[in-house]
Amino acid sequence: MTSRPGSCSTDRPGENREAHRRVKWQSALLLFLGLGVIVAVAMTDPVPQDLLYHVFADQRTMAGVPNFYNVISNLPFLLIGIVGLRSIATHSEVVTPATRLAWMIFFFGIALTAFGSGYFHLQPNNDTLVWDRLPMTISFMSLVSIIVSEYFSPRLGRQMLIPLLLIGAASVAYWAYTGSQGAGDLRPYAIVQFLPMLLIPLIIILYGERSDLAKYLWWVIGFYAAAKVAEQLDDNLFAVGGALSGHSVKHLLASLAPASLLYGLMQRRGRC
Repeated sequence: MTSRPGSCSTDRPGENREAHRRVKWQSALLLFLGLGVIVAVAMTDPVPQDLLYHVFADQRTMAGVPNFYNVISNLPFLLIGIVGLRSIATHSEVVTPATRLAWMIFFFGIALTAFGSGYFHLQPNNDTLVWDRLPMTISFMSLVSIIVSEYFSPRLGRQMLIPLLLIGAASVAYWAYTGSQGAGDLRPYAIVQFLPMLLIPLIIILYGERSDLAKYLWWVIGFYAAAKVAEQLDDNLFAVGGALSGHSVKHLLASLAPASLLYGLMQRRGRC
């Protein structure tokens, strides 16, 4: 049986020669696809931020708070981030020492998203959008480190954590800088946000048995995809009853993605 890097299993690793060959071609496939996407995106024209992105369907002010529901719908991120941090601190057995920092940073980024996105929605513009996107890159990149640790090597995942976080921050800084020069370019940020969501399903398919979080990662992908759909239906959903807009629903659905991982981690407690 193969050991699970992120679980509390004590199974001894016993990979034979065929397993090693299989791992090599699977890893080569992931590397080829990842680099292929990066090269393909790099060859496209720069992608500026569409200023219509800042015009949301629900612009109601309540209790003196502009865009009230788009602001308040970020609170689940704060709750999940705090609960996640507390859970890792009090139940350290559910993660390995090598991945503990990545998990803490992941949930810290989720909590910060509540403040960053809330700040952006108080006054939507490119300047405030920077603070919306920075916390998200923290969570995206720490999740990549966690995935590498869970499916490949805890040591490699730990070594990749800081470089990945710097890459994520740099993608936002690059967009902000190019935007200040009059021609913003979202391509690096798009890679940071979407490439992991493209590769995670393939990793689960190829290496699913290596981590007991596989099922919950499918939930992450499902909620993330549903959130992006709701985002595109901002006006449509708001027109149905006028209760919540698609963007507010997006926040609620997106918060269920880290909640799924938190639930998966807590399922380990009974097996440790």
